[in-house]
Amino acid sequence: MQTLPSYLNGQWFMPSGSTLPVYNPANASIIAELTLGNASDAHQAIQAAKQAFPAYAQTTLAERIGYLEALRTAYARRRQDLADAIRLEMGAPAQFALNAQAESGLAHFDVHLKALREFAFEYRVNQSQIVHEPIGVVALITPWNWPMNQLVVKVLPALAAGCTMIVKPSEIAPLSAQIFAEVVDEIGLPPGVFNLLHGDGEGVGQALSRHPEVAMVSFTGSMRAGVAISKAAADTVKRVSLELGGKSPNLILRDADLPKAITQAVNYCMSNSGQSCDAPSRLYVPLEHYAEALQQAKLAALALKVGDPQAADTDLGPVVSALQYERIQQWIQIGIDEGASLVCGGLGKPAGLEQGYYVKTTVFGDVRQDMRIAREEIFGPVLVILPYQDEEELIQLANDSDYGLSAYISSADPQHAARIARRLRAGQVQLNYPEWDLYAPFGGYKQSGNGREYAQWGLQDFLETKAIIGYPH
Repeated sequence: MQTLPSYLNGQWFMPSGSTLPVYNPANASIIAELTLGNASDAHQAIQAAKQAFPAYAQTTLAERIGYLEALRTAYARRRQDLADAIRLEMGAPAQFALNAQAESGLAHFDVHLKALREFAFEYRVNQSQIVHEPIGVVALITPWNWPMNQLVVKVLPALAAGCTMIVKPSEIAPLSAQIFAEVVDEIGLPPGVFNLLHGDGEGVGQALSRHPEVAMVSFTGSMRAGVAISKAAADTVKRVSLELGGKSPNLILRDADLPKAITQAVNYCMSNSGQSCDAPSRLYVPLEHYAEALQQAKLAALALKVGDPQAADTDLGPVVSALQYERIQQWIQIGIDEGASLVCGGLGKPAGLEQGYYVKTTVFGDVRQDMRIAREEIFGPVLVILPYQDEEELIQLANDSDYGLSAYISSADPQHAARIARRLRAGQVQLNYPEWDLYAPFGGYKQSGNGREYAQWGLQDFLETKAIIGYPH
């Protein structure tokens, strides 16, 4: 069985903590073993990054562009390997793992290279020279649900800014991060610039967050973990960038093509088996079309095939772990207990898929705004549908959430949709399911986090701003 090493100061090494099995969620088999790091290993990784920082911070723009270009070339060569790893570690269907999961990481390279080439690292304001400089040693803590997308959108801007880093990938799905570290090792970054340390939140995440020589923590994951990281980081007043959970509203306006909009709503909610922080998991439809919307949602949900990730016709694979499966089952039971009606799906595994962590595509009707299933993140293929009477009520309901990561609007009138979008409290609002825009900032309002990722927005998060006043012309 493969035992995954960590990567420190340009060398592979085995941390000193306990071991943890890595499971294939499609069949619950053990596919690898992870040796977990601890606080001592975290300190060692931080020292490596600290020693590498002065020289790397002084690299030229051309040198950093060269590193990113080399990394892009090496990543592209390993794209299929990355997809295979993501299929194994989190159960993503094979084509989705290749064309969405692994491809999402690759897609960010050109965007970040453009941002790096165009960013104004220095400019004049009145009698001052404004200089943007790398913030220092950064800790990058990444999730399991989009393992390459979320790793790349942290590593690339950190490298572009001139920072050195310690990456802690999810211990649940570490295989793809391991391949990424092999890619980094291949291109010859200076030792200590990129370090990868396997571990859990208690052993490594908290140690990185507390350490006084870490200047910034960038974290994607649950609100609970984000709060814990913020508290651990507070004593050293380090910068903390958080991309947390969501309960994104999906607004179907009266002028929308209802069957098309509902089908798109179901597909977007349940893509990646519902394991996306920006999934539109609460759907608002006009009261007079409520019954029709429930029926259309049922048809769309049942049309999605849940199955073996290796099968060509599989739309949705399993959820990532036994724990995640049990949590989703608990949420479905809560919905039933709260009095919501099961339109389709429900408790238990789909027929013939009893071995892995498969969840039925589930739609709830008769949902009230105060129900927990309408307010809390489920992170599975579960959609709740609520009615509204007029657009003022719709906007109020959409904004009535602790979260504010994304929102979605369907309308035949883009101008109308845009006016509604301006009134929604969310970091992104998507009108009529546009193409993915990697140049748009990604991040949330309220308890969905702070900071922004993608392109120049992510680069800015890894920079300090210095004013040199009285600077000579």
